[in-house]
Order: sequence, then C-alpha cells, then structure tokens
Amino acid sequence: MALVLLGIVALVAGGCACVVWAERGGPRWARVVATVTLAAGELLRGSGKNRRGLNRSNGDGD
Repeated sequence: MALVLLGIVALVAGGCACVVWAERGGPRWARVVATVTLAAGELLRGSGKNRRGLNRSNGDGD
C-alpha cells in the first residue's frame, strides 16, 4: 500500500514539475504532460465539489 501511495506522490510531483517547465517553454512532451496534469486537477476539483454538495447537511448555520 505504501508503494502505491509513493507512486501516486511521484506522479503528482512529476506532473507539477512539467507544468512549471512547460510554462517556461519546455519541450513538447512536457507541455502534453502539463496539459494532462491540469485537466486531471480540474476533474478532481469538480468531483470534490459534487461530493461536498451531496454530503451537506440541512442546516448551514447561515
């Protein structure tokens, strides 16, 4: 289980590095990896919003 988590962390770190490198004019493959990384982040962000909406209780306190 720890190896799987370590692999995920390595992929995330590599994706973030490619995003920075692509912003500075890196090679084409780095721009492709950066695009995939940013798209995956947007998908995860969107799914997090949907989950929070489903788990919300009736009383917000507002």
